[in-house]
Amino acid sequence: MILVDKNTRVLVQGITGREGSFHTKRMLNYGTRILAGVTPGKAGSTVHGVPVYDSVVDALKEHPEINASIAFVPARFMADAAYEAIDSGIRLLVVITEHIPVHEAMKFIGYGRLRGTVIVGPNTPGVISPGECKLGIMPETVFKPGRIGVVSRSGTLTYEIAMAMSKAGYGQSTCIGIGGDPVTGLDFIDVVRMLEEDDGTDAIVVIGEIGGDAEERLAEYLSKGRHKPVVAYIAGRTAPPGKRMGHAGAIISMGVGTAESKIEAFRRVGVPVAETPSQVPSLLERVLSGG
Repeated sequence: MILVDKNTRVLVQGITGREGSFHTKRMLNYGTRILAGVTPGKAGSTVHGVPVYDSVVDALKEHPEINASIAFVPARFMADAAYEAIDSGIRLLVVITEHIPVHEAMKFIGYGRLRGTVIVGPNTPGVISPGECKLGIMPETVFKPGRIGVVSRSGTLTYEIAMAMSKAGYGQSTCIGIGGDPVTGLDFIDVVRMLEEDDGTDAIVVIGEIGGDAEERLAEYLSKGRHKPVVAYIAGRTAPPGKRMGHAGAIISMGVGTAESKIEAFRRVGVPVAETPSQVPSLLERVLSGG
């Protein structure tokens, strides 16, 4: 597993909001170790038994073992929240928030890289290492512990494919939603590289979609040599050119970013591409058996 495990100690930024409070309870019920929350002006209160502080600095003074943060902060305040987490030395920041201005996301993501903070998102469902730690908003019941890593641009498809995998007996080591925005802290190559180095991962499932060239760049990376089997699924095969399909990053323009171009790029480097989400387990069986 990568990024999160039973040793992850969590801070929730924006914990007193509706989404922050709701998902804090879900994460606590899953066993995630949430030590503190932050909402300016709400210090001294608690949310589901978790103490709330005015700032990240104040939270870390009382809980110096915190090593990850998940943010449910409104878009207009998210950049400030990100800088606060980064400057406090938090090593993993999961940004659930969507609709963050692109130029602001680019700045705090770049700053995070300089300071050594791994940023997942924005506009991500989060990260889960089944049975160990859930840092996100995903429906935890569809995941089960195992040895298949999953990296995805789509939250809903992640859940659908994880459910199909779990039913077929293929549990997951870690599942990461990199986020559906044009600019994200991690891309496919970053996560695949981590999973390649993870002793607890035997194969990797890549869930892509139309728009951008992230999948094509991953295919180019894989063409340079790899050791673990990869299976892919690309959403948006029937999308008309020029139409945005949900995610801000999922737009086709000038012949770039089509489902066809992504599928062809993967097949060219020997990565089988499922035609439907339910076909992923059978492709996993094939690549793991050497077929």
